[in-house]
Amino acid sequence: MPPTLKVFIQAWIINTLGVLVAAHLVDGIHYTTRTGLVIATLVLGLLNAFVKPVLMLLSLPLLLLTLGFFTIIINALLLYFVGQHVKDFHVDTFGSAVWGALIMGVITVVLNAVTGSGQTRVSVRRGGRPGGS
Repeated sequence: MPPTLKVFIQAWIINTLGVLVAAHLVDGIHYTTRTGLVIATLVLGLLNAFVKPVLMLLSLPLLLLTLGFFTIIINALLLYFVGQHVKDFHVDTFGSAVWGALIMGVITVVLNAVTGSGQTRVSVRRGGRPGGS
């Protein structure tokens, strides 16, 4: 399996788990079939891969001004868009999308740290003091 496909599949699985948790915790996010959930996360993954970088570039001044917190709004916009266009996946309000994006972000960071995928790295070192003898 090519490395880029492997990375995409890992990100898709982590994204699916994030959406699943968000759907259970946020009242305004729900899916009617598992297929709807899988299709929604696949579409969301494709949007994250191709549309999100363009949106990040276009909103660079806002990202700098908000110290990156505007990323949550971009993620919420993409989630809301998917909820409006995928048949068996629904996001009722933009507020629900914001809460869902926050939850998905936390889940993604935690799972990337646990699995070592993505750009999140956690290292634990045992031993003496750093720089000491």
